[in-house]
Amino acid sequence: MSGKRKRVVLTIKDKLDIIKKLEDGGSSKQLAVIYGIGETTVRDIRKNKEKIITYASSSDSTSLLAKRKSMKPSMYEELDRAMLEWFNQQRAKGNPVSGPICAKRAEFFFYALGMDGDFNPSAGWLTRFKQRHSIREINIRNERLSGDETAVEDFCNNFRDFIEQENLQPEQIYNADETGLFWKCLPSRTSVIKGKCTVPGHKSVEERVTVMCCANATGLHKLKLCVVGKAKKPRSFKSTDTSNLPVSYFSQKGAWMDLSIFRQWFDKIFVPQVREHLRSKGLQEKAVLLLDNSPTHPNENVLRSDDGQIFAKYLPPNVASLIQPSDQGVIATLKRNYRAGLLQNNLEEGNDLKSFWKKLTLLDALYEIAVAWNLVKPVTISRAWKKILPAIEEKVGLDFDEEDISVAAVATILQHTKGLENVTTENIEKWLDVDSTEPGYEVLTDSEIIRRAQGQTDESSENEEEETELIPEKHINHAAALQWTENLLDYLEQQGDMILPDRLVVRKLRATIRNKQKMTNSSQ
Repeated sequence: MSGKRKRVVLTIKDKLDIIKKLEDGGSSKQLAVIYGIGETTVRDIRKNKEKIITYASSSDSTSLLAKRKSMKPSMYEELDRAMLEWFNQQRAKGNPVSGPICAKRAEFFFYALGMDGDFNPSAGWLTRFKQRHSIREINIRNERLSGDETAVEDFCNNFRDFIEQENLQPEQIYNADETGLFWKCLPSRTSVIKGKCTVPGHKSVEERVTVMCCANATGLHKLKLCVVGKAKKPRSFKSTDTSNLPVSYFSQKGAWMDLSIFRQWFDKIFVPQVREHLRSKGLQEKAVLLLDNSPTHPNENVLRSDDGQIFAKYLPPNVASLIQPSDQGVIATLKRNYRAGLLQNNLEEGNDLKSFWKKLTLLDALYEIAVAWNLVKPVTISRAWKKILPAIEEKVGLDFDEEDISVAAVATILQHTKGLENVTTENIEKWLDVDSTEPGYEVLTDSEIIRRAQGQTDESSENEEEETELIPEKHINHAAALQWTENLLDYLEQQGDMILPDRLVVRKLRATIRNKQKMTNSSQ
């Protein structure tokens, strides 16, 4: 007769590992045996998967998650939610967060939330708050966190030691960062036309998306841009399959990056594409993704491949603004390429700017931003790593200013744009940098933090989502598509100034459609 099974209490990290194994097809029975627990416990972990991942994602410490065994809630749950939201935003901005500042903020939220009784944000409360959310430390002094040159040097030295220990080459070191993009923002003679957008920095921006770029330190592997829009399938997409877009498209009601989207992107896009690239280079399938402390970036325990060989590492809050590679000209170059490309397209189509703006759709913008990313040269990206990895070899004779789209180049295009021939240099600069400080994550006011802590939803966001309702899809059969290509070829043949490659592209397209038509007919 077998003895009674010894009671095993799993850590949060153990539970995360079990979730990973379940997602990879592991059985409850096998995992129960491996971890020495009952199958019911495994099923409970599966049931509480999102709750566990959300808790781990908001944690500040990998080592504490490996020790912590419960997600015991605070007796003041609303206050805890508000404080965690506020703390994550301060950390992302690199603002100082001392014990006294935390206590003062906690007292403010306690009364703002309308909670009953007296509240004393003592040192004991602060310690328990840190333990509940696996926060390593809160500075007890009021020193400025952002822009700490000494901390930069310390991090860079430690990071170089780390990559040497891990035997990582620049080809295996990546950085990703998000930014907001006003995709329908065009210049004017006096200010900036943003269509239905409000003043930059305000949140009621209808024509705004979040764009995340990711590349390795050599600049030779640029992943497809990740774009987050409001609608699951915007009106302009029509019958377009989102998997065929030139970007990786996700949706969120405010067009913000969030923890869930970032985790999906890491698991389903980043890890597979990095593996494929490293295989093509004959390198070990091992890589590190360097990230800042955005509230939308999950804990290191969550951002890890199944074999643990592809993982994330975080920049300290007090150095991210100074050395994060994407912020050293990469994102700025991407946006300038995008805006210059829009102007050039308008010029080539011969439209006035207002009619061009009116016809511009999100689908058009996604193709244009993908082109803009392709135009960001490897040297621009590798140079952005110079502060962290000064040993990366640079090509001699290339200057950053030559890489960037200059104000003068944009002014030249505008000289040929009706109504904008005399736009000032100042307004061009404002337009090019209109969203330079726009974050990729949602920045909440105190009032919004309080509403979210109380579980209130944003009704305006729900209503805006309804406006992006899909129009009925129109099915186009092979015969109709073939007829259109025939007509287009006839047109091109009649135009003496059309170059040969244009006709060859359409002929290739016609051959593809014919093959699809034959396959369809043979299967019927």
